[in-house]
Amino acid sequence: MDGPATGSSEPGRPEDGTGTPDAGVPGAGTSSGTPSGPSRRLFVSRVVGGAAAAAALGTVGYGTYGVLRGPRVKRVTVPLAKLPRAAHGYRIAVVSDIHLGPVLGRGFAQKVVDTINSTQPDLIAVVGDLVDGSVKDLGPAAAPLAQLTARHGSFFVTGNHEYFSGAEEWVEEVRRLGLRPLENARTELPHFDLAGVNDVAGENEGQGPDFARALGDRDRARACVLLAHQPVQIHEAVDHGVDLQLSGHTHGGQLWPANLLAGAANPTLDGLDRYGDTQLYVSRGAGAWGPPTRVGAPSDITVIELASART
Repeated sequence: MDGPATGSSEPGRPEDGTGTPDAGVPGAGTSSGTPSGPSRRLFVSRVVGGAAAAAALGTVGYGTYGVLRGPRVKRVTVPLAKLPRAAHGYRIAVVSDIHLGPVLGRGFAQKVVDTINSTQPDLIAVVGDLVDGSVKDLGPAAAPLAQLTARHGSFFVTGNHEYFSGAEEWVEEVRRLGLRPLENARTELPHFDLAGVNDVAGENEGQGPDFARALGDRDRARACVLLAHQPVQIHEAVDHGVDLQLSGHTHGGQLWPANLLAGAANPTLDGLDRYGDTQLYVSRGAGAWGPPTRVGAPSDITVIELASART
């Protein structure tokens, strides 16, 4: 009788050891630890989603840092046909939309003031939306404005947010701090006229813009620079022969989707533009409203350097 067979393989295993693994074995035919099929798609979607979330958080974080750090200086040359040669190179520091409030307080105001003074401007123009609160609450935060220094002084016009915060009280407060409010008024500087009009939000309080009062009887042979918070006021500026309007209000869009709304509501979102014989410059502003962050629209203080076309 033959004895037991020797050298036989275990049941279910190929005898020569060269066969492929059983297809029924879990994980067979795949690399160790790599998901396949639906599991792989879920893995990829989670990786992509996580990366997108990280990128979004990083972008918002950097935008917040940019606001809290303070605005950077932007320099723009604007030629004016009526500007005399003696005024060539005249510097106007334009700041808008500082939005002092619970987040951006006295320390932020000090950064803005120090940045403006470092540019050694001939004139300073604060074109509205200085605050988001009352003089009682934010008067101390605005106190550094008293340190603003320019050869021909500092001037102020109201923005729409002043009318949410007690415009009359703020006009008197900035006057006390040494700024000169231009409430539908004009002053004759040595080489050009400087005018300012109230914001359109003041119409609800009987304090709206009055272009005829500010500009109606001026000598149009002289160059004229107008301070007006909102870019939409450009059309009346054109009608009154203004050479350059300086505005803010838009924040340059600040962040999506506000940039789409601001772009639709304003003739110019930011930067220098021309309407007939009138040029319009819109600052992106120094602060932020709502969330203290900016994406794709960094804050600025603009130094406008006037250039004479007669040189």
